[in-house]
Amino acid sequence: MTRRHSHRHRLRGQGGSLRRPGRRATSVAAVILTVAAFGPALTGCDQAKEKAGDIASSATAAVASAAQEKMNQVKDGVNATGDVKAGPTSVDGDRTVAEITATNPEDKNADYTILVNFRDPDGNLLDAVVVNIDGVEPGRSKSGTARSNRSLSGDTKAQISQALRH
Repeated sequence: MTRRHSHRHRLRGQGGSLRRPGRRATSVAAVILTVAAFGPALTGCDQAKEKAGDIASSATAAVASAAQEKMNQVKDGVNATGDVKAGPTSVDGDRTVAEITATNPEDKNADYTILVNFRDPDGNLLDAVVVNIDGVEPGRSKSGTARSNRSLSGDTKAQISQALRH
């Protein structure tokens, strides 16, 4: 019995537990295999996030393009960006809204077609909508509401991209 006990004593480490030869190497190998197996999956998650961001950017670009196409359909419009102001944004249900005000400096009634961009604090385009404000009397102001096409998160600002008086 004494002999067996002394054998155990040689295997004891500083912490008082038995050491098994190669256990640490086995643990290191397990970690390496885990990283090797799941590393590509983690990269795949990053790629999925990037792909989702690309899809969102493409969708936003498509919406902006459709909004611009609506603006291009206005006949005999005069640049009136200086006549139009965007108010602060707020949330209405699940959409972002902003009051848009057109002031008619002309001597006859005018209609306005306005392209409004919703942007984040870094200036990135989040959404684009077209607002029509019809029958603005001479020297008067009239308002309409720009309402985002989808739910927008974070701080947003409404920006007048283009305004046509017709």
